[in-house]
Amino acid sequence: MKITDVRLRTVKNEGEIKLKAYADVTFEGCFVIHGLKVIDGQKGMFVAMPSRKMPDGEYKDIAHPITPELRKEITDSVINKYNEVVASEQENTEA
Repeated sequence: MKITDVRLRTVKNEGEIKLKAYADVTFEGCFVIHGLKVIDGQKGMFVAMPSRKMPDGEYKDIAHPITPELRKEITDSVINKYNEVVASEQENTEA
């Protein structure tokens, strides 16, 4: 499945908050996953899959890629879109 659209909502926060944005990823114009998170972690930016908190306090992914190749494709697409949006927002504030 090919990614055909990535929509991003940046999070306006201050301080040490790691969450940078929420993303929705569309596959081949017919399947969408909402609620991916762009997080600035200790080893750099990464994409967390949508998850639900279980009764034992553990978080479990609701949807996730099975192959490393698809995970990389999702991560690269979302991070690239995040970088585009942030650059555009910076240009708009400087103008």
